[in-house]
Formats: sequence, structure tokens, C-alpha cells
Amino acid sequence: MENEAAFPKKLQFLFKPKRYKVAYGGRGGAKSWGVSRALLILGAERKLLILCTRETQRSIADSVHKLLADQILNLNLGSFYRVQQATIRGANGTEFIFSGLHQNIGNLKSYEAVDICWVEEAQTVSKKSWDILIPTIRKNGSEIWATFNPELETDDTYRRFVTSPPPDAEVIRIGWQDNPWFPEVLRKEMEHLRAQSEDDYQHVYEGACRQVVEGAIYRAELIAADKAGRITRVPYDPTQPVHTFWDIGFGDNTCIWFAQSIGFEFRLIDFLSDCLKDVTFYLKALQERGYLYGTHYLPHDARAKQFSAAGRTVQQQIAAGGRAVAIVPNLSIVDGLASARAVFSRCWFDAEKCADGLQALRHYRYEVDDSLGTFKQKPLHDWASHPADAFRTFAVAIQEPKRKREEYASRIPETADAWMA
Repeated sequence: MENEAAFPKKLQFLFKPKRYKVAYGGRGGAKSWGVSRALLILGAERKLLILCTRETQRSIADSVHKLLADQILNLNLGSFYRVQQATIRGANGTEFIFSGLHQNIGNLKSYEAVDICWVEEAQTVSKKSWDILIPTIRKNGSEIWATFNPELETDDTYRRFVTSPPPDAEVIRIGWQDNPWFPEVLRKEMEHLRAQSEDDYQHVYEGACRQVVEGAIYRAELIAADKAGRITRVPYDPTQPVHTFWDIGFGDNTCIWFAQSIGFEFRLIDFLSDCLKDVTFYLKALQERGYLYGTHYLPHDARAKQFSAAGRTVQQQIAAGGRAVAIVPNLSIVDGLASARAVFSRCWFDAEKCADGLQALRHYRYEVDDSLGTFKQKPLHDWASHPADAFRTFAVAIQEPKRKREEYASRIPETADAWMA
């Protein structure tokens, strides 16, 4: 194909039919640049519905909309494509649409007619999102494209497409060496980084995975859990109550860990995360899991937060119907992290059902002070924060002495004494 000459050799596979087309690697490999050009060329050749997505997209500015618009000009396709505020349309009926996965995961059925789905920054896509997205893109001949810079080997995207790629997949690793147009300014930055840190260079420009993210808060604890085999299959024991531990949001995520106390162990058997949902959604999700529940532990702000329900607080809504609810103390972040570290050695995690929660714990990191080049004492607020905050709710609840705990509890059943002992 004559268009292939405009691409790095390693990206020429984009023009050949495959169910999965995956390009991963370090900075400067022209992955996003090449994919955007390929999609625009294919969309000009025949009518296509192309979904451009990523895990989180709060506005069109977070998407690849501008990248595509720029490439339309570079390819001299301005007379063919009409760039609109939220879509891009071709003269032949081709349409590019843009959406975040996490915020719209419940509406993915509307994408059944998609011909090509491009997942950008795919390293952050959760297991839940992939599990829902992949069977949704099911039109005959449909394709799923993914581009990403690897972070950890334990991330679901890396495991899914690099460690154990699916059938009918073309997975290539591409780096700056494969980019004939690698800019000189980036080359200088690359050489400077390599002189400062070979490990950072390998990760940023060669696309090597890190063992842990830089500034990881639970680095030692998660390494120890992996080595001890405490991230594995953890079955539900129907003779013991399941307690839940929440971090509450609406525009941000609401996250819930499900745990049982068996002997001296805390078994985290499940995890739930979603956004833009009211309390009734989460209560229904809890009911559908079929567990025998004990106490639902909420963060201190559950007394004030309201998600509709005639002005009732989250605490009041969950407590309705006789559910046992407790509010954990409002400890400082430092004290909360100390509580989490103190209980980690007694925690067992279900590797499958808690995969997204574990991914967040592995990526939970301290904020960087750019002026000093050091880490601050407070965690970075990003996608990993809310699952980690829910885990901190868990840790504070089980570490808090009974005397203080009862000051905050709205109702503690008899089963809670055994759990909190």
C-alpha cells in the first residue's frame, strides 16, 4: 500500500486485518502519531465508525481529538474531514467518536456498531473496563487497537496483550529507534535522562516495565505480599460475614473493598468501583453478589455527602433497611497510611476479583515536589487515589481501638466484635 511509506516500518501492520493491533513502548516511538494517521487514511478509503477511548476522559480535551485534527491538516485531508467540537466526520460517512471508558462503562452497548476502537494510554485501563469493552466491539471484522507506554508487568493491559496475547493479535514493541522522524530536541532530553539515570531511561524511552512505580506508597508491602503468595485465589466463606469498606464519590469514584476476618487473617475477597452512580446502584451491586454482610464501614464524610434520595446522607441511605453502618474516625493521612502498613502483612487478596483494586494500590504514589525534585508527604491525587482511600478506610476501621470506634459507630452488630478483635 502506498500509504505505508508514511509510517515507521513497525506500524505498517496497522493496514492489515487483525482483531487486535497493539503498539507499546517508550517515548518517541510515534505510536499515537502513526495510529491517528492510519485511522484517518482508512476512514477516507471506506465508511467507518471509529471509537477513540481511554480509561478516563472528563472532557474532549482529554481525548485524541486534537491529535486527529492536527493530522487531518498534515495529511491535506481538510476538504474531506469536518472537525466538530465533539466528533470528526468524513464526507463518505466515516465518523470518529470520543468517550471515556470508566465514566461510560454502563453505556457501552451503544458502541456495538463500531468498526475500530482505539484505546489510547491503555496502560491505565482496568480489568473491568476491558472485560466489558472487548465483547461489546463485536461487529463482523471489527478491530481493537491499543497504544500505551508500559508501567508495571502486573497491570492488566500488559498481562492481557503482552504477557499472554489473545488469538488474532499483532503486538509490537516500538521505540524511538523505529521513528525516522525522532526530533533532535527529544534526543537531547533522552541523552540527558540516560546520563542521570539508566533505570529511568530504560522505562521512559525503551518502554521497560518498572518493578514498582516511582514513589510507590505500598512498595514494600505489596512486594512482600507477592513473595508470600498472599495475592492468589481467596474463596468466600459463607459461614462468616463480609464487611465492606468505602470511599465515596460521585464525579470521582466510589470504591468498596469486601473483606472477611478468618482466624488471624483479613481476606479481601472482592472489590467494586464506579462513578456517576447513586447509593442505590451500589446497594444493588452488593445484593447481587449474594454475600452475608456484617458492617458497612464508611469514611467520615458519609455523614454529610448526599446522592439524591430526598436529602438523606449516604450514611442514612445505607443504614436504611436495618443495615449495620459504622463511620471510621477522620485520621490524618499519615496516620491512615500507618494503619494500612500495619495490617498489610495479615491481608490476603483475591487476584481476580480484586485485580482493579490491586492495580490502584500498586500505582498509589507520593506527589512530587517539582521545585525540589523530591517527594511530598501527601499522596498524589489521581485515578489510584480512591481505591487506596477505601483501603485506608479498611485499615483504620480494624486498627481503631474499640473505645474510639464506638464513638463513631451508628450501629455495631455482634459480628463486628469478632471482626474488630
